[in-house]
Amino acid sequence: MHFHRLLQPLALAAVFAAGIGSASAQTFSLNWNPRSGDVWVDSQLADMNRYGSQYRDPFIDEMVRYHGAPRDLVTDLLVNRNWAPGDVYYACTIAQIIGRPCGYVADYWQQNHGQGWGVVAQRMGIKPGSAEFHQLKKGFVPTYDRWSRPITLDNDLQRAYPNRGKSGAAHADHGKGPNGDKGPKGSKGPKGDKGPKGGKSDNGHGNGKGKH
Repeated sequence: MHFHRLLQPLALAAVFAAGIGSASAQTFSLNWNPRSGDVWVDSQLADMNRYGSQYRDPFIDEMVRYHGAPRDLVTDLLVNRNWAPGDVYYACTIAQIIGRPCGYVADYWQQNHGQGWGVVAQRMGIKPGSAEFHQLKKGFVPTYDRWSRPITLDNDLQRAYPNRGKSGAAHADHGKGPNGDKGPKGSKGPKGDKGPKGGKSDNGHGNGKGKH
C-alpha cells in the first residue's frame, strides 16, 4: 500500500514534466515573429516551422547537406533549445552566405533575437534589397524543390524564376502528411546521397561542429 502511494506523486511529476517540455517546444508557435523585414520571407519561415515540426529528419538533412550546418548543432537547436525550424534555417542560410559557421550566427541570434531577423541580418552584412538578401530569398526555392513542397513566389522571385509561374514548378506528389501538407521525398542511403548540382555529399555529416 505504501509503495503505491509513493508511485502516485512520482507519476504525476512525470506527467507534469512532460507537459512542460511539450509546452516549451511549442512556444514558438504562440508568439513567434521573425521580423525579417520582408513579408514573403516571414510567411515562408512560418511555413518552414510547419514542415520542420512534422518532418524533422528531412529538415535536419537539408540543413546538413545543403547549408553546411553540423548535424549535432541543428539537432541541439531544435531539440534542446526549442528553436523554431524557421529560425534554424535562416541562421544557417545567413551563415552560408556570409561565409561563417552556422554556430556563429546561431549564438548571435540567441543573444539578440528580440531585435528580429531584419536587424540581425543587416548587422551580418545582408542589407534589404542587396544581392546577398536576394540570394537569401532565392535559397528557399531549391530547398522546397528538394522537399517536393509547393512554394508561391512573390514578384521579386517571379523575375528570378520567370518559367516557374506563380505556384512554383510542378513536382511529383510523394504523399501528403498531416493537414494535407506534402511529405518529404524518399531519401537515399548514406553512400548515394547527392549534394548540390549532382555532387556527392559528405554522407550527411557537416563540415565540423559549430560553437553552441
